[in-house]
This record gives sequence, C-alpha cells and structure tokens, in this order.
Amino acid sequence: MVQDELKERLIGHLQELIRERDPYIATQGYYYVQHYIRTQLERWGPVTTMAFHERGREHCNLCLNLPGQQSLAPWVIGAHYDAVPGSPGADDNATGLAVLLELARLFSEQLPRRPVHLVAFDLEEYGLVGSRTYVKLLQGQPVHLMLSLEMLGYCARESSQLPSQSYPLAGMDYIYPRMGDFIALIGNWRTTPTMWRFSRCLRKVGVDCAWLPIVNRGLPLPTTRRSDHAPFWDAGYNAIMVTDTADLRNPHYHGPTDTLDTLDLDFLTKVCIGLWEAIDQL
Repeated sequence: MVQDELKERLIGHLQELIRERDPYIATQGYYYVQHYIRTQLERWGPVTTMAFHERGREHCNLCLNLPGQQSLAPWVIGAHYDAVPGSPGADDNATGLAVLLELARLFSEQLPRRPVHLVAFDLEEYGLVGSRTYVKLLQGQPVHLMLSLEMLGYCARESSQLPSQSYPLAGMDYIYPRMGDFIALIGNWRTTPTMWRFSRCLRKVGVDCAWLPIVNRGLPLPTTRRSDHAPFWDAGYNAIMVTDTADLRNPHYHGPTDTLDTLDLDFLTKVCIGLWEAIDQL
C-alpha cells in the first residue's frame, strides 16, 4: 500500500513537471515548474531562494533545509529543474525532481539522523551553473555527502533488446550488466563504502544496482561529470550521482520523445524507497 501511494504521488509530480522548460526558450513552462517546486517544498518548511545572474537574467536554486535528530554535517540532495530546448524532460530530469520532492515529504515526517538539505538546481543544462553557485556559497562548510538525482526512471528490460546498456569505455560490459534495468551509483573514491551500502538498500527493495568509484574528480572519464555532483567533486566534497545512465541507455535523451509514457514508474518508485531507506540508515 505504501508503495502504491508513493507511486501515485510520483505520477502526480511528473504530470506537473513534464513540459518544455528551457529557461530562455520555453519560459512559461520553466516558471511554472519553478513555482510548482517552490510550493511543494514550502509544505515542509521555509524555502530559501539562492539567486544568481547568468546571461543577463536572474536565476535561482530552491533550497529546503530539514533538521536531523543530531547536529551533524548534512546530506545535500539535489536535482536540476531546467531542460534542454525542445524536450519535455520526463526522465531528464522530472524523475529526479519527483523523487526529490517525495524525499522532502518523507524526511519532514520522519527526521533522519543527519540534517538533509534538498536543492532544486537551476541551469544544469547550461554548464552546471546552479550547482557551481551553490558550492561556491558553501565556502567550505562541511557536507557529509552530496547526492545528485539525475534521470531515474528509464529501463530497457526486454531480452530482445540486448545489449540495451552501453558504456563509455570498451570492456566495461564485461564487468557491468548488459541489460539496462539497474540504477547506477557513480561516486568519488572515498564514497566506495557508502555506495556499497546504498546498493544493498536498493537491492532489498528490488532494484538492481551497479556502482563505479571514480578517481581524480572524474577527469579521466568526462561522461561521469555530466551532472550537479561534479562541482562538489571539484571542491573536495564526497558526492554520488544516482542515475539510469542517461543516453547510455535512454534513446529519448534530450529529445521530444522524453515523455511520461516511456518511464518505468514501478522502477522509479522502488528507487525512491531505496534511497529513502539508505539515507535514513546512514
């Protein structure tokens, strides 16, 4: 019953979020989504607007800081809300936003051990501008771990599609799954024990998981840097990208067909549950 209710909540968010929302071309959708995120987060606490200027316009990250049971370094959990021109951005990144909003609700109802800072980042598609701004304003304040929720809802389960998962380096398909029905965790080397614990929680709720430790801020493998965790790596923070691997699996990536009907909503729901339980335990 809990899973069914969560699935319906995620669908409700997705129906509001999936629309063209490039900040310069699809401004109506962009401001609609920005307003929706703000009103949803405000249900659980005061939302801080982190404003910055880019390309002659004001943009903003939307931040909700929830307390923890203990005064410890916080989690930072983020997902970007802009999309590329011409795409309704269902997987990229309405799925990440929907999970972010539900984690806000879950952690407001049951406080985790550590504080949780939830952030909807702006201008990810224009060079990670929002997350770079956030990291700059941290000014070295401690962060336990940053999680970047980046495309969480696409699966390719059909055996006729094998191999349905590709990789950025030759030979990786001998180590990692050839079917695109898992969630990937990509973190800097120090997060290896945490990724292992996350993978256990995800597998317990029925989500296959693969994880990849990265050295040297991901610079030897640039595809691992393509989301809002990268500025945290650059600043020396521990960070993990949670992803369905984007264009390495999803043929609708950055296209007009990135729509709700292409998503695996049961998979997305289980990912949300697995992340919630993992964060709650660590």
